[in-house]
Amino acid sequence: MKIRAAVTATQGQPFDLKDVELASPKGDEILVRVVATGVCHTDAAARDLGIAPYPIVLGHEGAGVVEQIGDNVRDMEVGDHVVLSFAHCGHCSHCLTGHPTVCERGGELNFGGVMDDGSKRLSCDGHDVATFFGQSSFATYAVVSERNAVKVDSDVDLALLGPLGCGIQTGAGTILNRLKPGFGDSLVVFGCGAVGLSAVMAAKIAGCKNIIAVDLHESRLELAQELGATHSVNSKTEDLVGEIKRITDGGSEFSLETTGVPMLVRSSLQVLRPLGTSAIVGLTHDVTLDVHHDLMAEGKSMIGVIEGDAVPRVFIPRLVGYYKEGRFPFDKLIQMYDFDDIEQAFADSKSGLTVKPVLRISSLSSAPAPPGLNRKAPVRH
Repeated sequence: MKIRAAVTATQGQPFDLKDVELASPKGDEILVRVVATGVCHTDAAARDLGIAPYPIVLGHEGAGVVEQIGDNVRDMEVGDHVVLSFAHCGHCSHCLTGHPTVCERGGELNFGGVMDDGSKRLSCDGHDVATFFGQSSFATYAVVSERNAVKVDSDVDLALLGPLGCGIQTGAGTILNRLKPGFGDSLVVFGCGAVGLSAVMAAKIAGCKNIIAVDLHESRLELAQELGATHSVNSKTEDLVGEIKRITDGGSEFSLETTGVPMLVRSSLQVLRPLGTSAIVGLTHDVTLDVHHDLMAEGKSMIGVIEGDAVPRVFIPRLVGYYKEGRFPFDKLIQMYDFDDIEQAFADSKSGLTVKPVLRISSLSSAPAPPGLNRKAPVRH
C-alpha cells in the first residue's frame, strides 16, 4: 500500500515527505494508522550521527489505531488505540525476566533497519527503506510487531500519548522502576527536557521530599516547579554542587542525568550523599572522573538505564492512569505540529523552544482506506 512518510536519504539530510510503499503485516504484526508521533533526540541522532542505515523512515514514539492484524496476532483487534514503543525479541533471558529494554537483539531490532525476520517492510523508488525501532512512525501508517504495541484507553486523547513510548517512559520509568526512591528521599534532575520533567512528575508521585531541577533555561525551571520540583537551580550557578548539598543537608540519595554534558555527569555523582545513586540516561561520551573521590570513597553508584527499565505493556497503562487522575500532567510538555512542519518541530526541539514536539499525522476519526487495504481481521481457525 502507498503511504506518506518522511524519508531520510543520507546522514544529516533534511526530511523528504514522499510516497513510500508499505508491505502488509505478517503473522504477529499489525498495521497501525498513525495519529501522531513524538519527536525525540534519538530521532535527531539517527538522522545526523549515522547510528542506523540509510535510507530510513525515522520516528519511534507513534500512537494510532489498529487497522489490520496478521494471522498470528492474539492480543490486538482492529480499532484498538495503541502506543508504539521499542522493539524487543520477547524470547531472550532479559525479555523473559522483565527487562526487555536490554533485549539481546535490541540493537539489531531498533537500529538495524529490519524487522524480526531480518526483512524490511518499506520501499521507495524500487529500493528498500530501513525501519526504525521496529515502527518508523514518521509516516501515515506503520507495520509493527504486536509486542511493540501497547493498548491504551480510548477515552484519552490519542494524539498526546505517543511520547509515552520512549522519552516520557524513560524519565518516569527510571524513577519508578529502577531508582525507586523512598518516601522522604531527595532527587536531583539534571536537564528539564521531556525526560527530566517526566522524572520530576514521577518523583512527586513517589513522595520525594526534595525534587531539585537543574537546567540552563529559566522557563524550563519554572515549568519544573509547576510539575512538582521543590527547588530549581540554574546550571550556571557558580557552586552548583554546593548549592544542592545545602538544599539537601549534605547530599541527595538519588540523581538523574539526562543532558550528556560531561561536567554535569560528574556533578550528578558529586551531589550525592554516601551510598547515593546516579542514573545516566542521556547520550554521553567521554567523561573524566576522579573515581576515588567522586565514586568509590563514599560507596556511590553510577548506573545506565534504558527506556526506564520498563515493560511497556505494564508501565504505559499505569502512566495513562496517573494522567487521568491528574497526577502525571505530561500534556503540559507537548506542543503539536503538522506533519508538514517536521523540520520546524526538530528545530524548536533543538533550540529548547519546545519541550516535546508531537507531529499530528492524521485525525482520530476513521480515514478512508488506502487502495488495497482490507481492514477486516483475518479468520482464525
